[in-house]
Amino acid sequence: MTSFLFVCTGNICRSPLAELAMRREAKRRGLTLDIDSAATGSWNLGEAPDPRTCRVASDQGLDASMLRARLVTKDDFNRFDHIIALDRSHLAILTRMKPSQSKTHVSLMLDHIPNRTGQDVIDPYYGSDAGFMTTWQDVEAACAALAQTTLGPRPQN
Repeated sequence: MTSFLFVCTGNICRSPLAELAMRREAKRRGLTLDIDSAATGSWNLGEAPDPRTCRVASDQGLDASMLRARLVTKDDFNRFDHIIALDRSHLAILTRMKPSQSKTHVSLMLDHIPNRTGQDVIDPYYGSDAGFMTTWQDVEAACAALAQTTLGPRPQN
């Protein structure tokens, strides 16, 4: 089973939305995948996603209420095929954490979208509600592109 872990700072805004976007993409493809999200920082551990994250998810017909923030661990580099950083600071942390023998592919989220290479998914936490929708649009597009390159074309209905 192919597996994906999405990583941001607190695991309450960007990475939960990415997790939900990839879960939706897997459902559209009729696939069972191992999909999770995690944080590089420990201050939100065990917390539900930000209420604005939950609203955006709900607006998309998705439920974020069951998600809880957790910290990325060394074991994740054995469990997941793909660990995707939401910004360059997370990518640097993950690159340092990755054990030398790990076969996990670590990448930057927006690198999966043509013409977005090297760009960060903007952290909406300190901004307006509209920033959460922008984050959703970015992670949804990146998850579709990531699925296309790692899982192949989406089946026609």
